[in-house]
Amino acid sequence: GDKFKERALIAANRCGKTYVAISEMVYHLTGKYPDWWEGKRFTHPIKAWEIGKTSLTTRDILQKYIVGERYDHGTGLVPRDDIIKMTTKAGVPEAIQDIYIKHYTDGVNDGVSELTFKSYDQGVDSFMGTSIHVCHLDEEPTSPKIYSECLMRTMTTKGIIMCTFTPLDGLSETVLSFLP
Repeated sequence: GDKFKERALIAANRCGKTYVAISEMVYHLTGKYPDWWEGKRFTHPIKAWEIGKTSLTTRDILQKYIVGERYDHGTGLVPRDDIIKMTTKAGVPEAIQDIYIKHYTDGVNDGVSELTFKSYDQGVDSFMGTSIHVCHLDEEPTSPKIYSECLMRTMTTKGIIMCTFTPLDGLSETVLSFLP
């Protein structure tokens, strides 16, 4: 992550791809990097996106890893004490739109990171117009335009993009962009 802006973990189903990327996302959101971490580090609060295929799968998979069970927030990878505030997503029961998380640099709280949950079913227009530091696309983007927009959002921040998916559509444009 310290050498490559764009990375993809392309592998079989049910092997932990999503968990790996979300673990890294939490390091960036909180600033709590393991001693052994050799990847990119942010020494300031960040803005980030977690993106799933649909609003429901984003809630049921990505949100669960980040904050825990819908009825018990703070049991996921972000510790309860580091969650400041969450907003709900309109039209999707028990889904979170944004989460605000304490960020630390050298063990000192230095501000608030923001994570927004998005999904491909929101359409390409919902991916325009803002800057982010980290973007995790879980499952292959349904449109190359969405991936392109995510890439644009990280340009001014020197941010990173992580993709995790099984190549169910074969050698698609997205898959080919990561192959030599």
